[in-house]
Amino acid sequence: MLGRMLEMASLTPADTLYDLGSGDGKIPIAAAKRFGATAVGIEYDAPLVAHARCLAAAEGVDDRVTFVQGDIFASDFSDATVVALYLTPQVNWRLLPTLLAMKPGTRIVAYSFGIGDWPPDEQIDSFGDGSAFLWVVPASVAGAWTFQPASGGAPIDVELTQTYQRLAGSSAGAPVTGTVHGAEIDFELTRRGSHIRVSGTVEGDRIDATVTRGATPARYTGTRH
Repeated sequence: MLGRMLEMASLTPADTLYDLGSGDGKIPIAAAKRFGATAVGIEYDAPLVAHARCLAAAEGVDDRVTFVQGDIFASDFSDATVVALYLTPQVNWRLLPTLLAMKPGTRIVAYSFGIGDWPPDEQIDSFGDGSAFLWVVPASVAGAWTFQPASGGAPIDVELTQTYQRLAGSSAGAPVTGTVHGAEIDFELTRRGSHIRVSGTVEGDRIDATVTRGATPARYTGTRH
């Protein structure tokens, strides 16, 4: 199941994986050996760190795997493209705010336990061998937005609320529903009898969007107030 968990993360040699609470180093070693990724394990227990370094050398991946003795709650892993967790539910819950603050699109995989009430984007259950979970860190998009058409015309004002990757809100009294997956946003509403779909890419307080009314797409730029 640990191998399937890493497959869920779609690891490539371009990725940097951090394993929080890396123990004897199985996950970082597998990430480097099977997928060619750069991997870092953070582990509080110094003897386990020494043991993991020996195992990485024996597997011939010590050039791509680093093990650090440290506290995962005091460590900087903000450069990760993938974070792996094989921890207790309580520890996962404590990590939730830090994980949500990571760069949108960061993939997080966990073995056996979820992360608080954050619903996974994907889950694999295996009888007798635990479960594996995948999350993709969503961009933060809650707030008031104005979408201006590139070709001129009336803007669309939207108030978005966000619960993890799920979106709700309103526009001119009409309900809004949608999702955000990494930096990609997609939501729908009905306005003056017309169905409107907004999809695009979030970058901070800006969204480069395509707004489709019926079957007609148009370019818009969204700005958060």
